[in-house]
Order: sequence, then structure tokens, then C-alpha cells
Amino acid sequence: MHQPLVGHAEAQRAFRAAIDSGALHHGWLLTGPQGVGKGMFARAVARRLLAEGAGAALPPGLDLPEEDRTAKLIAAGAHPDYRELTRLPKDPDKPEGDFARSITIAQVRQLQPMFATKPALSPRRVIVIDAVDELERPGASNALLKNLEEPPAGTIFLLVSHAPGKLLPTIRSRCRRLRFDPLSDAEVRRVLAECLPEASADELAALVRVAEGAPGRALRYAGLDLAALDTALTAIARDGDPNNARRAALAKTLGAKAQQPRYEAFLDRAPSFIARQAADREGDALATALDAYAAAQSVAAIARAQSLDAQATVFELAGLVARLGLHPPRAID
Repeated sequence: MHQPLVGHAEAQRAFRAAIDSGALHHGWLLTGPQGVGKGMFARAVARRLLAEGAGAALPPGLDLPEEDRTAKLIAAGAHPDYRELTRLPKDPDKPEGDFARSITIAQVRQLQPMFATKPALSPRRVIVIDAVDELERPGASNALLKNLEEPPAGTIFLLVSHAPGKLLPTIRSRCRRLRFDPLSDAEVRRVLAECLPEASADELAALVRVAEGAPGRALRYAGLDLAALDTALTAIARDGDPNNARRAALAKTLGAKAQQPRYEAFLDRAPSFIARQAADREGDALATALDAYAAAQSVAAIARAQSLDAQATVFELAGLVARLGLHPPRAID
């Protein structure tokens, strides 16, 4: 099952116009923050291009009906004119485990047999690379560049990029750029509700807050009870936790080995929580919040890099949140 496209109306209009013009550029660079739906857009566009190329009768827009033959072939990994390059799992028997650091030159070179023949089911073939920033350099980047410089007939490249400044300038120059901005809270909620039909209203609300316009980011925290973390942080920020009881309880909870996923989420959530609080402040209260935010970012980064003790790290981060209680705003959300 593929998710319907949500948001990014301007990007959808631009790509639809390019298809309808009959002069579709061969290389597209989809840029914007991580998690806003660039990869989902690329896959939806790939399905649409191949289905239209095969002569299917389709409704307007870019989405395909679930029963479409092209969509089914791609979902089964059986479409001869579609390839998708992503980082591979380190252990093929554990596809949900750790992933390789980069997309290798060997993966890019595996496209060559496909390019040596004509497309099988239509005049088109589509290559999705998610994310092109993760290409092994210089080998894989240079191998891709050769294909972009002399694109095989009928081939469309859809390159997802979270950090286009890291790409070879020659790759950027050979692609048409399509910019993706964060989604609205309503759009994020719609995506999350589609992906997490069993989630409670409180969990969805917490995930929308942590998403900051990027539902892909929020989905990493699904099932981790972020609502409870936010409740604890809000209480600490409101009262300042003068006797350390709340931060000690939070540290004890998240410091347990079984709580590692929630601890990782907390390392992300604490700095962003402080940043959101800063938006409602001014004067001394704003200065306090900005100082706490900078310190929280540093603590979280060092904790990850040096594998610091989880319980001590949570206590320190919660202490930075407690600083907000020294200069509260008019009201805390």
C-alpha cells in the first residue's frame, strides 16, 4: 500500500505541468528538510510516469489508484523499468537493522545493464535515489554524473536531497530543482493519521509538535509516548523543579536500558522543546531560553558522540529545561 500525496501543492503543480509540456527534464533534484515527504513524492511521481507511459487511463493529478498495474509491479519490486537506490542494511537478514553509511558505487553500476536495453513496458524508465547526498564519494557520485551527462533515452532521475550544498556542483547543474517546505500542522496530522491509524489523539498531538512540519521525523518516535515526555518537560519548565524531584524521576525512567529508544527521542525533544518555549518569550526570559537551548544542543550532541551515561544526561538536560522556570513567559503551553 502506498500513501497518497499530502501537501506540496506547488511542487505537484510544477511537475504536472512539466509532464504535460511534453518536454520533461531528465534530472530532478528534490530538496528541502528531511522528513517532509520528498521521498514519498519521488515514488509517487515514478509510479505516475511509468503508468502514463504504459498508456493507463488515470484520474487527474499524480497519485495512482491502488489497483493500478504499475503500482502493483513497483510495490512487488518487479517493474523492469524502475530502480530505487538507498543505503543497504548491513545485515541482509535484518532489513530493519543498521544501514550502510553510503550508497555505493557498486549499486550505481548495477544500473548499467538496465541502461543497455530499451525500456520494457513504455518509453520511460525511472530511477529514484533517496538520498543522493548519501552517495559514496567520489566513486558513486562520479558514476551517477556520467549518466546525468549522457542520460539513456527515456530515463528520468529523481534525486532526493536533504543537503544539496554537499553535492557535486556538476550534479546540481544537470538537474531541475524542486523545493519542498515543511508541511502545515494539519497536513502533518493527516499523514500521521494515515500511517498510524491506531494512535491516540494525545499521541498524534505530541507527534505533530515534534514533527515541526516533517512527518517523517515524527514517525521515528511513534509508540514512544512522547505525550508523557512533553507533560514532564512542561511541568519542569513551568515550576523550575526546585527540589529536583521531577528531573530525578525522569532521569531514572529514561536511564533504564529498556528505555533506550525513548532516551534517544528525549535527546532530540529536549532542545526542540526549549526552542518552542523561547518563541513565547522576550527580554530576560528570552535570553535564558536561548542560553538553555544552546547548552541543550551541546549536551545532546556530546551524549551521542561519547555514549554518556543516560541517567546523568537526562538529569542535566532536564536541569536546562528547569532554567525556564526562573523567567517564565506570560503563559506556558
